[in-house]
Amino acid sequence: MTSSRIAIAGAGLGGLACARVLQLHGLDVTVFEQEPSAGARPQGGTLDMHADTGQVALRTAGLYERFRELARPEGQQMRALDARTAAVVHEIPAEDDELRPEIDRGQLRGILLDSLSPGTVRWGRPVAEVTAPGRLTFADGTTGDYDLVVGADGAWSRVRRALTGVPPEYSGVTFVEFGLDDADRRHPALAALTGQGTTMAKLGGQALFAQRNSNGHIRCYAIFYAAEGWHAGLDFADTAAVRANLLERYAGWHPDVLRFLTENDGGFTHRPLYVLPVPHAWTHTPGLTLLGDAAHLMPPLGVGANLALLDGTELGTAVATAASLGEAVREYESRMLPRSIETAKACAAGLGHLLGDDVRPVAA
Repeated sequence: MTSSRIAIAGAGLGGLACARVLQLHGLDVTVFEQEPSAGARPQGGTLDMHADTGQVALRTAGLYERFRELARPEGQQMRALDARTAAVVHEIPAEDDELRPEIDRGQLRGILLDSLSPGTVRWGRPVAEVTAPGRLTFADGTTGDYDLVVGADGAWSRVRRALTGVPPEYSGVTFVEFGLDDADRRHPALAALTGQGTTMAKLGGQALFAQRNSNGHIRCYAIFYAAEGWHAGLDFADTAAVRANLLERYAGWHPDVLRFLTENDGGFTHRPLYVLPVPHAWTHTPGLTLLGDAAHLMPPLGVGANLALLDGTELGTAVATAASLGEAVREYESRMLPRSIETAKACAAGLGHLLGDDVRPVAA
């Protein structure tokens, strides 16, 4: 299959991992990404790479040692705080540095990008439409024909539209992201409360998360059940107004915990949580397949990036070793779909446990 033309839509972790494995086997691949450059936007927070999924994928891609150079084993520490007293009520120390060390998403993406041949990623080339078998139409109206199109283009995948037509659904849960810069120097009390990994508090269907990133940054999330239009009339460019709204929502929480909200640096970013229905599956279609969030968008409970990496490396390996592209994709989908369905079920249950199903609003 060395002459096959393979296109990957999306330069996220899964798409890049797939491209890396294909190139390791001498196969030609092009990644099309809508963002204009690798540094066009922040890449999100820290990721824990699991020994049985993400780390397996990084070994397959030949990038495990580089990952270990940047990983933070101490980031595995987990703390739970009492929302009313700010006391640490439960703590899991970072004892096994091989189990799931943390790494910033941007650093991991950089490792993958650096491993690819120059020109593999075509920046500023958003895919507008996909028509079987394997024709891509780009936003500028140009087209390209490929033997295999891989949808690694995330939650709102254009490739998924052609394969299943199933859109994400609002989960009834919203995230509001914010952060602390140079935390050990500028916010020492909050840095101490956070520890070296992740700390969380929850009460009455609401939670606050704080997680260590590299370079002294602590990334935080306010998480709560809300109607999809809960923020109507609230201008997220007005930091003071958003803070006041959140403080009202979190009334009754201990002032030391609320300092994450009152002392944050910069503004707040609204990140409503969308998921794909479970199960999300499809009939094998020649020339098309999906991986990562395009295939199995689920609550962000520490597994999505791991699955995306594993999807990408398994698909790349199958394409490189199977007798035909059709056989390769069937083999990949026969493993990925059952795994993702079971994991999505577990994540849905985990989200309910996180916030408390007993307090879920009747009309979320």
